Amino acid sequence: MKISIFGLGYVGAVSLACLARDGHQVIGVDIDPVKLTLIREGRTPVVEEGMVELMARATGSGRVAVTSDVRSAVLESELSLICVGTPSASNGSQDQAAIVRLCRALGRAIREKDLPHVFVFRSTLTPASVETVLRPILEQESGKRDGEGFYTCFQPEFLREGTSIRDYDHPPFTVVGADTDPPVQALRQLFGHLPCEFHATSIRAAEMIKYCCNNFHALKITFANESARLCEALQVNPFEVMDLVCKDRQLNISAAYLRPGFAFGGSCLPKDLRATMHMSRMRDVELPMLGSIAGSNKKHLERAIDKVLASGKRRVGMIGLSFKTGTDDLRESPMVSLAEHFIGKGLDLLVYDPDVSLSRLLGANSRFIEEHIPHIGAHLRPTVESVVADSDLLVVGLDSAAVLEALALHVRADQTVLDLVHIPERFALRGRVMGLCW
Repeated sequence: MKISIFGLGYVGAVSLACLARDGHQVIGVDIDPVKLTLIREGRTPVVEEGMVELMARATGSGRVAVTSDVRSAVLESELSLICVGTPSASNGSQDQAAIVRLCRALGRAIREKDLPHVFVFRSTLTPASVETVLRPILEQESGKRDGEGFYTCFQPEFLREGTSIRDYDHPPFTVVGADTDPPVQALRQLFGHLPCEFHATSIRAAEMIKYCCNNFHALKITFANESARLCEALQVNPFEVMDLVCKDRQLNISAAYLRPGFAFGGSCLPKDLRATMHMSRMRDVELPMLGSIAGSNKKHLERAIDKVLASGKRRVGMIGLSFKTGTDDLRESPMVSLAEHFIGKGLDLLVYDPDVSLSRLLGANSRFIEEHIPHIGAHLRPTVESVVADSDLLVVGLDSAAVLEALALHVRADQTVLDLVHIPERFALRGRVMGLCW
């Protein structure tokens, strides 16, 4: 393919060298004359393992050209990778001045093209930037429409400084966000040979995945470091502990617990988190990230409460009372907290949970009810149908097959459903469905 690359920093320079190595004709574009001169001479503008040899071979192949002329680069290529910087502004927002200026020039350039041009944004962009900022500029400057005279898409990069060539050749996955198929197919042709899964998604999801990945990396680093600080105070080897944490591929290093849902509860997570924070306070160890988890969890609970109260509905049915589907454990259940709050607000509350029956509750659950919610029995109903029949708003906290089937059969068009479990067929329900944060 004939490819132009705008911005010759880490991502742009590495991409240029690797694409030329793989047989493509590449035009590198940058406003910095020093970078252009270095590449013309077969030298690398970035310090990176393997780049000296790779760039020398790439430029020696005759498949690399560099220029500062946006117009000529667009006219002489069929696809553009846009890799210019999007640094932080002083207030923490993203400074998009450079990429906005570039888009104006790119739009003017494709006025002269008869064949559609593919623009691939690889710069890290805040979600909705392509659709609400950059695409309109391209359309305004070119006089053409996306999907007709040109195509836009977003492809996040996952190159780490120091290992970027290896990351280019062995990425965790390839993600392309696009509204139409041609740019997806163009990038499948360009990167489909890489040994990873290829995922096509929406533009906004592709923009957001870069932030989620980087934030998750920061979260993991901070978790390991905070754990190490506590380990030191407790005279425990932190490397031994974290090695064992990483051995668990079923829960720790997996997709477990990485699905948006309701607040956590139960007999383990809240009490162990409190014990961890108590140990840290007793030893003067600051754990700000771990210390903020309970507060964040409470905010998730409050979001559900606010949505129910904002609806103005007074007859509320709750499907679920235990802290998760398939258990009768009520200890520190966020569903119980919801029920207590609704009762306190004077709402007419009905509750159904197939695993919770006052006559069968023993031990800790029985004591919990006696001490905290002795009045809950008056709100329990024996069937999901009876709760649905007498409610204006339903809070769904269980996702068992039987419950979901009953909801599909009995929810009415005049009812509102607050979905806390991401109901698979929620749009098939006759009522108005609200997600908690989806």
